[in-house]
Amino acid sequence: MESRIGRSIEVDFFRGIVLIVIVLDHIPGSALSHLMLHAYAFCDSAEVFVFLGGYASAAAYTAVLTRRGANAAQMRFIKRCWEIYRAYLLTAVLTLVSGALLAFFHLNRPMVEMTGWPPFASQPLREALDILVLRRQPYLSSVLPMYVIFALCVPLAVPLARRSAIAAVLLSVAIWAAARSLAVFFSIDDVGDWAFNPFAWQLMFVLGIVSRVHPVSERFHMSRPARWLVHAGLVAVLAFAVVKLFVLTQPLPGTLKQNLSVDRVINFLAIAWLTTRLVRLGSIAWLAQRLPAVVRVGRTGLVCFVTGTLVSLIVDTATPRAFHGVAGVLVALSGDLVAITAMLVIARCWSDWRRDASRAAVSGAGCG
Repeated sequence: MESRIGRSIEVDFFRGIVLIVIVLDHIPGSALSHLMLHAYAFCDSAEVFVFLGGYASAAAYTAVLTRRGANAAQMRFIKRCWEIYRAYLLTAVLTLVSGALLAFFHLNRPMVEMTGWPPFASQPLREALDILVLRRQPYLSSVLPMYVIFALCVPLAVPLARRSAIAAVLLSVAIWAAARSLAVFFSIDDVGDWAFNPFAWQLMFVLGIVSRVHPVSERFHMSRPARWLVHAGLVAVLAFAVVKLFVLTQPLPGTLKQNLSVDRVINFLAIAWLTTRLVRLGSIAWLAQRLPAVVRVGRTGLVCFVTGTLVSLIVDTATPRAFHGVAGVLVALSGDLVAITAMLVIARCWSDWRRDASRAAVSGAGCG
């Protein structure tokens, strides 16, 4: 379902959900995070976030290409690259300042370590340079450098996908297969420095692009192979859930997520196919229309991502840890509710400010 300006309400709804989930997942004491995707699947909100980023980028590139031509579409994503880089720097600064304040007031010591403040305090010039050149990304800012690279590649990836989906996917799979070697070559193979190997995660981004440029046809949706894929997807999702819940007893190595392991890709594709069927039935659009505040979060994605960093830090620090049992769960749920409310309010305030600024600009132009 597309809006009048060409935006998909389902995509904005999913992006809103994912942005809220990212905040909750980065609150160590969150109660709701135990119900999120990572609890019963080998993939998590990161795959959804990157896939939707590719989908939205393809939609934006195609829209500008249709209205204003190839040069304008290319310039749009060069500017977008700069916007994401600035957002990355702002997120890094906010993270480090938060860590400095927590250290100064002797609060939430584990979070101080996670923010990267201690090494920055000991070697500020070196750490600042590493952050500027994307060699090191403090805490939640780690996904944005990958997006800087992806934004630069959109003017190449989308035209390739438009010409041949098979060629785009095969090239992406080849890069993904060589991702670890490429990461070593470019010295970004340390999880502490690059939490996401961009050579691996580009696969999710390209799959999002291809899904937008070449959507599954209604004819295929009605076919017998599509119905068999639904059954296979259900079996795969249940199998991964059983393994995650009842077989694995230890956390998986961080390198599996960093390099987008094959089991994460398969699990995500199974979930994505089942979700596509729900979108086709109109279930997601129906839900999105009844939760416009969540859709608004999805439409203010970069702002909500940056401010969500502070929300997670503040809520985690302010949530008492002295309670246990039922009381502890209720306290954790209260913190989750505060975080969700904060994200909805931030999206609303930003949207209102943008609308008022736009009206003022139009009014000023009219007066001139």
